[in-house]
Amino acid sequence: MQAQILAPAAVLVAWTLVMLVWMAMTRLPALKNLGGMANAKPGGRGQDLEGVIDDRINWKSHNYTHLHEQPTLFYAVVVILAILGPQAHDIAFAWAYVAIRVIHSIWQATVNKVSVRFLLFLASTICLIVLSVRAVVLTLNY
Repeated sequence: MQAQILAPAAVLVAWTLVMLVWMAMTRLPALKNLGGMANAKPGGRGQDLEGVIDDRINWKSHNYTHLHEQPTLFYAVVVILAILGPQAHDIAFAWAYVAIRVIHSIWQATVNKVSVRFLLFLASTICLIVLSVRAVVLTLNY
């Protein structure tokens, strides 16, 4: 197994946890202003806070959710490549994917202009497509 391609995945996991902390650090004070969690409805979920707390606070939560969607495909592809032997360009695309996702997170959590966010998403998706094609080729030729 070639571990160098696993480093970008580990960094993305760490970044996801950074976003969790950022989300908590902004959301918990906002909840306190609403009377705290003791006043939350039973079985309530994060999305119940839409329109209740400031949108800028919810943006962190939206991004945290996004980091549990498409990146799950990235993790699977990276493991396949790690097992079958990544090339240098695979590692470069994996790092590019992570870098773009981090930029996407910061953008979404702060500015959140959708047109820019979409371009960042598109760029990261292109990296993921390249990695996925490489994983398919390697698995079919193994």
